[in-house]
Amino acid sequence: MIMIDQSKRLSQPLRWTRAGRLALIATGATLLAAVAVVAVIASTRGTHQRPGCIEVTFASTLGGAVVHQCGAKARATCATPGENPALTAHGALREACRRAHLLYGH
Repeated sequence: MIMIDQSKRLSQPLRWTRAGRLALIATGATLLAAVAVVAVIASTRGTHQRPGCIEVTFASTLGGAVVHQCGAKARATCATPGENPALTAHGALREACRRAHLLYGH
């Protein structure tokens, strides 16, 4: 197959059409807006725990699990860590009790 003027076409830079430029600008603006929205959401949402509450993420049979407890239940969980071996793994329960100012293992 003979390519007529192939070398000439390859030696010249690409020329953007008006529609192509507008599509590129719109795509860039959309991407920039999406990144800004994600950044705002990530910075405003966080783990704001109430005093006396614990939240522990631990390994479960189906992946990761989260335990969120407050009040008497949180105090009981922190006081008897041996009853929850999955929660005590890697010190996650100890750290959550420390942050909630609850006694651990007493």
